[in-house]
Amino acid sequence: MAEFIFAYHGGEKPESAEAATELMARWQTWIGDLGAAFVNPGAPVGMSKTVSSTGVADDGGANPVSGFSIVQADSMDAAIEMAKGCPHLEMGTVEIAELLEM
Repeated sequence: MAEFIFAYHGGEKPESAEAATELMARWQTWIGDLGAAFVNPGAPVGMSKTVSSTGVADDGGANPVSGFSIVQADSMDAAIEMAKGCPHLEMGTVEIAELLEM
């Protein structure tokens, strides 16, 4: 079975403690529904910096990553089906890539 990274883009912090609690409950339900498929449920991330051969950009780029998860799935199509239930889609997008063995 292959591993896939879900890179979350976009989104904002919930406006209230109640909204944060509701959002966390939706995440916990989604993670629970996928169960053992989650290798690492991941975490939100802070603003990124982009390092290149010409320097460092402080703005996180055009579409900065806001979090990640790692899942196991039989195929890219199966990983896409998993991501379709992700609560992050209410506020942003999920980029999926297969993790390749080296």
